[in-house]
Amino acid sequence: MAFPHRLDAPELPDFSMLKRLARDQLIYLLEQLPGKKDLFIEADLMSPLDRIANVSILKQHEVDKLYKVENKPVLSSNEQLCFLVRPRIKNMRYIASLVNADKVAGRTRKYKVIFSPQKFYACEMVLEEEGIYGDVSCDEWAFSLLPLDVDLLSMELPEFFRDYFLEGDQRWINTVAQALHLLSTLYGPFPNCYGIGRCAKMAYELWRKLEEEEDGETKGRRPEIGHIFLLDRDVDFVTALCSQVVYEGLVDDTFRIKCGSVDFGPEVTSSDKSLKVLLNAEDKVFHEIRNEHFSNVFGFLSQKARNLQAQYDRRRGMDIKQMKNFVSQELKGLKQEHRLLSLHIGACESIMKKKTKQDFQELIKTEHALLEGFNIRESTSYIEEHIDRQVSPIESLRLMCLLSITENGLIPKDYRSLKTQYLQSYGPEHLLTFSNLRRAGLLTEQGPGDTLTAVESKVSKLVTDKAAGKITDAFSSLAKRSNFRAISKKLNLIPRVDGEYDLKVPRDMAYVFSGAYVPLSCRIIEQVLERRSWQGLDEVVRLLNCGDFAFTDMTKEDKASSESLRLILVVFLGGCTFSEISALRFLGREKGYRFIFLTTAVTNSARLMEAMSEVKA
Repeated sequence: MAFPHRLDAPELPDFSMLKRLARDQLIYLLEQLPGKKDLFIEADLMSPLDRIANVSILKQHEVDKLYKVENKPVLSSNEQLCFLVRPRIKNMRYIASLVNADKVAGRTRKYKVIFSPQKFYACEMVLEEEGIYGDVSCDEWAFSLLPLDVDLLSMELPEFFRDYFLEGDQRWINTVAQALHLLSTLYGPFPNCYGIGRCAKMAYELWRKLEEEEDGETKGRRPEIGHIFLLDRDVDFVTALCSQVVYEGLVDDTFRIKCGSVDFGPEVTSSDKSLKVLLNAEDKVFHEIRNEHFSNVFGFLSQKARNLQAQYDRRRGMDIKQMKNFVSQELKGLKQEHRLLSLHIGACESIMKKKTKQDFQELIKTEHALLEGFNIRESTSYIEEHIDRQVSPIESLRLMCLLSITENGLIPKDYRSLKTQYLQSYGPEHLLTFSNLRRAGLLTEQGPGDTLTAVESKVSKLVTDKAAGKITDAFSSLAKRSNFRAISKKLNLIPRVDGEYDLKVPRDMAYVFSGAYVPLSCRIIEQVLERRSWQGLDEVVRLLNCGDFAFTDMTKEDKASSESLRLILVVFLGGCTFSEISALRFLGREKGYRFIFLTTAVTNSARLMEAMSEVKA
């Protein structure tokens, strides 16, 4: 079932070093409070922490009790309290309330705050305001790269998307630059850099500054990774808004993969318990189906089940010696495979049930029509019906955004009517969400005449700074034309197929959307790698509104081996989807490349919409 390799794929660097570095640094920070201590962990950090240092490692370093940071009174009797938190104002207020309660009660304890991945000045200001800055010691745990798989690194910063692409808050860009700096220190230098997007350019320039400050660290080293590509999420919202149909994407859309693992409920495990399952290349069954179109997965799993049964049946005619060998060498592996197989079959059945209930086929048909620009009126009626039936507030929003982006904004009549129906169906509290989507360019209304006049385009060029965003709101929706149709034509994103598209033997990256659409982000990467620059893509860059933000930086390649030049690190700022990962893995197999992914967080359409929503689910 796995795709044939055109060339032997280059070896991947070993990223387990990143885990060891993070663990050692955390232990070092914990040991600065010698003796027994209680550890308070923010909910967001629990899953990443578990992948780095489990409870037994924490206990070895004298962590007594673990608490979740939440708004409940704390019953810790320990003399030393340690807080492991994200740099957020509300966490500072929480810590201040504990310290001040102790002061009132006349207790003296030691307090240590560990910020991950970095400390922000605003947090120290709040501690000072609350009058406890002198009572706590502050430290940073620069843990910003979690290896989720052999080729996937995540910064586990889901808030990056909203903070930057909606609020225009640039504080995480430094974290990205630090992470790139760490990677280039360990696996660098990177001889060829490409990027597109304003955030990509800022992160790149800051990273270069860090490199210059510590000049000489990677000098004279042979690069392990030949190319690095930085890409902003807002360059391609369309791909992130589509329903996923590759197995791993569907599992994420249906069950939510969190930090590399998924909770399968009783409906999957066929028992009364839920089970937490780690999804990565070590799960042999999953590894073979993760990038497959869902329509192939059932056939593959049933074939696998038959093969497994045949291996079990071999023991029937065995003598004692053979049986002993079988039990000691093969049985454990077969049992493990059997367990995984039944889990994935259970997951498939559960996905099928849910999708049949939602009438998934009709939904996909509408999405494909939007991508191709056919039957727009019919698609609009489908979305209206979706809203009226109150299928799901997040899903309805997603479809409206997809309609808006593919059509370069909605005509005012449609915009007003859809918005009114939505607010009547799901409640007026969603009003602010519409304002957010408009600001981010996800759901916009076409203006009269809707072409940029010379004056407007001059103004939007002058006022590109996000901080001046308030003045430019009137213009920003003009400056953020999505131009999807024109880009789609230029880059041939909708494959022309004679007859059926064969999903069993994919011919291009469009298979990740049933052959209907090649992900824009992946096509851009493919085109730039082919040319080794943006040359010949000027028109595309202009249509993407990234005229000033597409860059290439090449160094002499005399030290780079041909092996390293086939390794490409792709950095998604604002999140990437499993569909994009599958598409690029396919491209890699076709062209003899190997892609490594670094993302601020793994995302999907629902997470994107939730980040923009003002109504918390």
